[in-house]
Amino acid sequence: MTEKQDDRDTVVELVKRARSAMLTTMTPDGDHVSRPMAVQEAEFDGDLWFFADENSDKIRDITAHPRVNVALANDSKNEWTSIAGTAEIVHDRAKAEQLWSKPLETWFPDGLDTPGLTLIKVQGDTAEYWDAPTSRIKLLLGMGRAIRRNDPDEFPVDNRTVDL
Repeated sequence: MTEKQDDRDTVVELVKRARSAMLTTMTPDGDHVSRPMAVQEAEFDGDLWFFADENSDKIRDITAHPRVNVALANDSKNEWTSIAGTAEIVHDRAKAEQLWSKPLETWFPDGLDTPGLTLIKVQGDTAEYWDAPTSRIKLLLGMGRAIRRNDPDEFPVDNRTVDL
């Protein structure tokens, strides 16, 4: 397997284990706004899916400026991923049914029949990830080594940028 494929596989695993996501859009005034989003249980193939209200600010932002960023985190495992890509608004009942899960009723009380329910599809172009040891001791020892040697590369984290 090539290093590029290994890096893509790492991104797939990090996205799968992510516990939180922040979708960053650009407002019509050029400001960036980040919002928490529920990560959908779908096999990551370069695309991320989110449910939204079609009358929300994030949908207006995406319509005006489709370039977005999604930051994903699994703090308990010291894993962070940032995916840059293009978002599109998707009205596809079959895809919504495929992605739907019961906890989404928190935001969409009528389930798939909630008025204005729509999907956001983010097609990732690049991903950058940071994967650090889960052991606090290894992390602290690596941090100490980086400080002593005045070399940030000694900090024990795997950081790469991957084309999707």
